Amino acid sequence: MINVRGVTLSLHPLFVLVMLTSVLTGHFIEIMTLFTLVFIHELGHATAASLLGARVLSIQMLPFGGVAVIEDQGKLNAWKEVVIALAGPLQNGIMIIILLWFRNVSGAEHDYVNYIIQGNAVIALFNLLPILPLDGGKILQALISLFLSYHRTLVWTFRASIVTSLLFCMYGISPLFRQNGPVHLNLLAVGIFLLYSNIVDYRNIPYRFIRFLLGRDELFYREAAKGSIALPIVSLPVKHLEPILRLFRRDRYHMVYVMNEQGRIVAVLPEQRLIRSYFAARPPDGEKPKLK
Repeated sequence: MINVRGVTLSLHPLFVLVMLTSVLTGHFIEIMTLFTLVFIHELGHATAASLLGARVLSIQMLPFGGVAVIEDQGKLNAWKEVVIALAGPLQNGIMIIILLWFRNVSGAEHDYVNYIIQGNAVIALFNLLPILPLDGGKILQALISLFLSYHRTLVWTFRASIVTSLLFCMYGISPLFRQNGPVHLNLLAVGIFLLYSNIVDYRNIPYRFIRFLLGRDELFYREAAKGSIALPIVSLPVKHLEPILRLFRRDRYHMVYVMNEQGRIVAVLPEQRLIRSYFAARPPDGEKPKLK
């Protein structure tokens, strides 16, 4: 591992194995070129995140690509996440434009230049597929969070990505059922990687949701400075806190109106009070905390 200005650069153990295999099979230059393009792609994400106020923790090279680990600390809204996600494919697009210009100016065909152009195109287009944890999936998740509650956005986007990953795997092994050719090992490997990543992230939704709640103070100061209108949520006094918190939208501040059975408002609570009560409560026997 290498540390550059607080950002850890690391190689996954399987990445090293892929490199050694490429040496034995005589494809080291091609594989190394592709991973260099992936690294530039991830640098685009990291640079955009840093410029938008997020903290870049690490860049890790994986057997099937790379990942920039970013900690937003509540400073990133949905549109900033879209910009960060697009910054990676943008690097590939810029390289394609420069290489096409070079090829046209030189007036000659360059096999290696063509290979780099094709590699950039594949990396950019693949990452723009609307599947998590790819860039296209992150863009789709960020845009959906503008219209649905954050918790529901997490649940349904990860479920959709799990199903799509399974379809990747099924298509990869489909020749076995048609008996017309070998298994698509590349698609199968990508499908398994995506499926594993999405299952792990789906299990981590409670952690992601808690981190979302802990970052809401930043949203309050940001929305208060703009004089934004709070989005109301209506609840009964006996309702549990967690279902109410799951209604919170990502870039909207909420006021919770507590109404009795006669339809009268008995309290108006800012969202911070509910969040603090939720974390401070220690209900016995697993009982969920309620509105007070």
